[in-house]
Amino acid sequence: MPSETLLDVDEKALLHRYLNEARDALLWKLDGLSEYDVRRPLTPTGTNLLGLVKHAAGVELNYFGRVFGRPFPGAPLWSTAQALPASDMYASLDESRESVVAFYGRVRAYADETIAALPVDAPGVVPWWSESRRAVSLREVLLDVIVELHRHAGHADVVRELVDGAVGMQDGNTNMPEVEASWWAGHHARLEEIAAAADPALRG
Repeated sequence: MPSETLLDVDEKALLHRYLNEARDALLWKLDGLSEYDVRRPLTPTGTNLLGLVKHAAGVELNYFGRVFGRPFPGAPLWSTAQALPASDMYASLDESRESVVAFYGRVRAYADETIAALPVDAPGVVPWWSESRRAVSLREVLLDVIVELHRHAGHADVVRELVDGAVGMQDGNTNMPEVEASWWAGHHARLEEIAAAADPALRG
């Protein structure tokens, strides 16, 4: 196995930081919510906060495990072989919030071991991708998982706002304008007016 250079370590550390930001954001969105609210489907396709965390665990388990020939130590939280469609996107009644979060913690630690052990150009194979692109490196996998988890963190932003109005990108950094809460009602009304005025069918 090729030895890592300082550039490898710096690049890996940067990618790992972005990965952790997405991981932490997904978990943060569960804070302070009831069992009902973390499971509520808020879109027609059933998007919910706890399901996003469960899905992230499955993503990391596969990409940082199977792709690099590292079997996960212990049984996964659910069986993909017997699962119903989209069963990785919600927690069943016998899967508690605590069990899903704890499982993601174990998967994160396992994924971090893969990231720490391999150089960024270490080869892997994604068997569920097309044959022409399934040969990958750890760098490509890190980028792919970062993109996916940040996408789901964005889903979690919207779902959490629909649940109780809470917003923010990260714990301690909302990345939102510093305005009074009442300002948002007027802002929402202005956007509704703009949308209606832009549509010829609604202008009358």
